[in-house]
Amino acid sequence: PPLGRRGAGRALLAALTWGGAMSSGFKVLHLVRPFLSVLPEVEAPTRRIPLRERALYSVICLFIFLVCSQLPLYGIHKAAGSDPLYWLRAILASNRGTCMELGISPIVTSGLVMQLLSGSGIIHFDSALREDRKLLDGAEKLLGILITIGEAVAYVLSGMYGDVRELGAWNALLIITQLFMAGIIVILLDEMLKKGYGMGSGISLFIATNLCESIIWKSFSPTTVNAGRGPEFEGAIIALFHLLITRTDKVRALKEAFYRQNLPNVTNLLATVVIFLIVIYFQGFKVDLPIRSKRARGQQGSYPIKLFYTSNMPIILQSALTSNLYFISQLLYKRYGGNLLVQLLGKWREAEFSSSGQLIPVGGLVYFLTPPTSLSDIATNPFHAVMYVIFMLSACAFFSKTWIEVSGTSARDVAKQLREQQMFLQGHREQSLQHALNRYIPTAAAFGGICIGALTVLADFCGAIGSGTGILLASTIIYQYFETFEKEAQQGEFGAFGM
Repeated sequence: PPLGRRGAGRALLAALTWGGAMSSGFKVLHLVRPFLSVLPEVEAPTRRIPLRERALYSVICLFIFLVCSQLPLYGIHKAAGSDPLYWLRAILASNRGTCMELGISPIVTSGLVMQLLSGSGIIHFDSALREDRKLLDGAEKLLGILITIGEAVAYVLSGMYGDVRELGAWNALLIITQLFMAGIIVILLDEMLKKGYGMGSGISLFIATNLCESIIWKSFSPTTVNAGRGPEFEGAIIALFHLLITRTDKVRALKEAFYRQNLPNVTNLLATVVIFLIVIYFQGFKVDLPIRSKRARGQQGSYPIKLFYTSNMPIILQSALTSNLYFISQLLYKRYGGNLLVQLLGKWREAEFSSSGQLIPVGGLVYFLTPPTSLSDIATNPFHAVMYVIFMLSACAFFSKTWIEVSGTSARDVAKQLREQQMFLQGHREQSLQHALNRYIPTAAAFGGICIGALTVLADFCGAIGSGTGILLASTIIYQYFETFEKEAQQGEFGAFGM
């Protein structure tokens, strides 16, 4: 997959650099115009869709996504052995060996690339112009389609579904076509929700659903697994009742249900609930800056700066970085395991009691970027735990600070937006607007990133189901949906009274 993304990214950057050197009257986004007529598109609604109807559309989109997530790819040999993309599955909402193998990877990658290009000034567009917005959306969709094709080809050629020579040209082409069509479906579902047919974006909906599905499955899974103690149920809640019913020693049964190793236990489930509640609590931390309008005298409002100013972007970027390091290290170790430099990057071995042969890091750099598996692991190797904490806090703070610069949400960008809207901060002159915002925004970004990293570490150390990264993503996305639903409901309620 990195090959597909790199190839598409280099081609796009080359085109954009060439376009930026042209006359000032020519916009780089004009290069996309010839493709707009052939790109698949969802028409924008001609009326405002009622809240109940949008909720229904969101459920339908989610149902289609879940069906594709369970629909196996036709023509593949059984996808056995270690999954090199195991660490990326949570944030990409992908499912191995199914039509949703790529998940939301093409949309997320294309969105991040376009955000970085526009934030860094390589792409210039006016958000007030409908034509520029249409060209930007078209460029993002075109890049997403190119990444889908590139990733589909890379997956097949890398041997994820068996040796290409054994698959044959026809089967290989058939697998690529299935992945491509599924990628187009995801792009259109996301566009449909974004254009007002649903609530929020498809990306957020699919990530949250994938993570919640994992938590529910690990809580109530009826599958039996042998983890060295004989056959037992995988689901923590099912295992709790099974142990209480079948064991004569109830105290020992409770202890095993709460603290069993290598399988989800009740303590993991309770840690998940606690972390979820802590994240929701911190979401309410914000500073409201009073603002007034120059145009309408007496009109005033507030500009909220939340503690989680960059939302879940720090953890997404941190996860993408570490997951790619895992992917590269694992591939290199399989081929050149005896090389010293490769061993310094990471050493891998098969996980204990793993039926799929999944590899886990046991040494090198990637080992210290991996969370400890339990409290006993922390006590045994405290240096590993300390290095992991330092990496998580510093990486999340760095990515949070960097993101506000490239995403157009820095103090300079916010001050510019307020001036364009002829708004000003109460108690501050217009010339000192950026200086006043600089007192809050960079601090909120850095400290919020550290808090996100600290909560992720806490979730990992407590053994929360779905990993700390997954819990943070699911919690923030669900809270955003709650805020959206509450806002929409209030608007509908006010609209009913003609307000």
